[in-house]
Amino acid sequence: MPTVRIVPVDSPARRKQFVELPYRLYAGDPYFVPQLRRDEHRRFDPRHNAFLEHAEMTLWLAFEGDAVVGRIAAIDDRLHNEKHHESTTWFGFFEASSAAVASALLAAVEGHAASRGSTAVRGPVNPSLHEAAGVLVEGFDDAPYALMAYNPRSYAGFVEGAGYARVKDLYSWELDLRQPLPERILRIADRVRGRYGVTIRPVSLKRFDAELEILKLLYREAWTDNWGFVPPTDAEIRQLAVELKPVADAELVLFAEINGEPVACAVCIPDVNQILKRMDGRLLPFGVVHFLRRKQIVNRVRMLLLGVLPKVRRLGLYPLLIAESTARAARGGYERGEVGWTLEDNHLINAGIEAAGGRRTKVYRLYEKPLA
Repeated sequence: MPTVRIVPVDSPARRKQFVELPYRLYAGDPYFVPQLRRDEHRRFDPRHNAFLEHAEMTLWLAFEGDAVVGRIAAIDDRLHNEKHHESTTWFGFFEASSAAVASALLAAVEGHAASRGSTAVRGPVNPSLHEAAGVLVEGFDDAPYALMAYNPRSYAGFVEGAGYARVKDLYSWELDLRQPLPERILRIADRVRGRYGVTIRPVSLKRFDAELEILKLLYREAWTDNWGFVPPTDAEIRQLAVELKPVADAELVLFAEINGEPVACAVCIPDVNQILKRMDGRLLPFGVVHFLRRKQIVNRVRMLLLGVLPKVRRLGLYPLLIAESTARAARGGYERGEVGWTLEDNHLINAGIEAAGGRRTKVYRLYEKPLA
């Protein structure tokens, strides 16, 4: 077998090899969605990625001879370790052509983590739980929705073979928007709306900054007790909002209010992966045509956020938000929708999605290895 050589990414040329590897590894895979190369380069540039204001990423490539056969990042997130009182290094942007390559790459992260005093390595995340996370272990028969991970079936075995064990599963659920919701869900939604005087309104893009402030408060408070959650910084939330604004459908970004107070949100985004699939990672020369035709191309939508403040969590706002979101999406011409990811042990929200007709279609697994 060829010797696996691990090389740090310490130059623009190496960075380009790091970014380009997935486009070559997945060539011909019908479900791989090539992200825009420009955006992938920006992920590793502190000038363009607000996450790097509180985290460091160390990158490596794996070579067999002159061929690049794998890549990985060690991610040290100061805010995560402070909030959760941990000394954890994460791994991410993981690609490997074989078990031997995977083992060598993960060993590089483990050595780095040990040198920093970390007690465990966990992952994958790209680069945090706010973005693509986990190894896909179920649901290989469809392309991923926007901002979700994708990988070959072999990756779970590669990671487990290197001594990692499951720490948490993340679920994705799919709804057929052409089918009506169960009557029980519609009755609950109507009852909640009437009993508590809940009003649902779409976001106003004309009041972008003010609406973003509301979303920040809801996002941070509604998810604060979730496993692994780190409140995103103002800069991170603004970065994501600005990136999604050109493709956002304002009718699918909803706030729930009681007596004028925002208490919940549901944020759905058109599945831009359906556009990116046609662009081969490049906006020019022809990618821009697909982008301009996005309303004719996109018929899927992903519920990116579904959050309710803890003080009103038992009122039944989840069914109301799901009912309102799916109705608006169906009226907008969308045919399928994904809700996710959700934590495997978030039984309240998982039960609500299933009761609404959601079918669990994908499972993403986070792994961990303690360090001696």
